Amino acid sequence: MTVSIKTSFAVPLHCDSCISDVTSALKEVKGIETVDCDLASQMVTIEGSVPPSIIVQKIQETGRDAVVRGSGEPNSSAVCILESHDPAHESAPVRGLARIVKVSPGSTLVDLTLSGLIPCKKYLASIRTAGDVSKGATTTGQMYKPITDISTDEHGKGQTYVVKEDLPIWELIGRSLVVGTDLDGKKMNIDDAVGVIARSAGVWENQKTVCSCSGKTIWEERKEAKSKGIN
Repeated sequence: MTVSIKTSFAVPLHCDSCISDVTSALKEVKGIETVDCDLASQMVTIEGSVPPSIIVQKIQETGRDAVVRGSGEPNSSAVCILESHDPAHESAPVRGLARIVKVSPGSTLVDLTLSGLIPCKKYLASIRTAGDVSKGATTTGQMYKPITDISTDEHGKGQTYVVKEDLPIWELIGRSLVVGTDLDGKKMNIDDAVGVIARSAGVWENQKTVCSCSGKTIWEERKEAKSKGIN
């Protein structure tokens, strides 16, 4: 199924040459329908069937960074930071990021990026009934809905996206998402990647350049996030 979503990104744009570089790179990507770069706000808005993680990669290939600022309509997107709760991973627990966006009345896009997992291993991504991650994936309850299988490469990284039917955003908020080695989704392990699904901003809902909680700029927060493995 081909679906189209609109996503906005904060990108450091300093001149018309920056806009030209980013626009040219993105227009080469199959599935991108429109590219709108705004120099004043340093925002890039994309419409098309390409998931946000792929767009971030393409912008990074131009030598610039990118931060997703919103996807889809208001109240139609969610995000989940995936972490291992194994004590051995305490210094660097982040294992990935899931972006979830409603793309039509009955369809939801799940965009999944992983790192730091077992190399060349097949995993199952699933939604769990509970959002209790006090003991990692082991306290998240039974499988609510399976998402997709995903295999890591020789570096322990993985990336995939899938459009799922009957997966409304409002049913997912507060539940957990697990990426685990049990392909039946029954046995959860302490080192499985897990996170609680939270509401995310829609396009144009988040135009802040400074976080009201931390006082940091989006690029200071971005640097901190990348140091933790969140891309």
